[in-house]
Amino acid sequence: MTTTDIVFGTIMPNGTITGLTFIISILCSLAIGVYIAFMYTIKNDYTGSFVMALALIPAIVQVIIMLVNGNIGAGVAVAGAFSLIRFRSAPGSGKEITSIFLSMAAGLATGMGYIGIAVIFVVIITLANLIFSNINMFNGANGEKYLKITVPEGLDFEGIFDDIFERYTNKAELMEVRTTAMGSLYRLSYKVVLRAKASTKSMLDEMRERNGNLEIICSRSIASKTEEL
Repeated sequence: MTTTDIVFGTIMPNGTITGLTFIISILCSLAIGVYIAFMYTIKNDYTGSFVMALALIPAIVQVIIMLVNGNIGAGVAVAGAFSLIRFRSAPGSGKEITSIFLSMAAGLATGMGYIGIAVIFVVIITLANLIFSNINMFNGANGEKYLKITVPEGLDFEGIFDDIFERYTNKAELMEVRTTAMGSLYRLSYKVVLRAKASTKSMLDEMRERNGNLEIICSRSIASKTEEL
């Protein structure tokens, strides 16, 4: 048996599960899950429950795959169960969903006995994710904010803030106009990209002078708030 066969082969060549192969698989699954969870905590906001779930998912999926072991009917039932779990779970960000699928893929590989493939695959994906995060690859525009401005019903809001946006932003796009307070107020939602040295406070102060000192909300990027799968 060559080194390649050892690394990329399965520890269950005949599909037979023994006590030893089960113990090896579940220990490797737990180790891989802990590694995935640890790598997720780098450069990401997280909760303890989510990180713990990432650590345990590979072992759970591995046991399920071992129990199915070629049974088509059981496999379809498992797929249906995963679908129910997905739709009854709260929506998550792209990174969260990717990490969950990574944990599931690792569990699938270890459940079939491909320990070496699981380790190599997980290491490559987690390192790629870390590199992309460090070099800010695929990130949105810097300084992007989500701006909500409340104006009175009698104010002609079209173009009233254009000169302010020209001074403080590189881009300002009106995303939504909504009535509130029984139609007596309008709420304008903008996606803006602030200039490098623009003062958010100064911009909001000028806007308050024009909207009658009504509520103005400036928060993080709209993409970050609505990035759900």
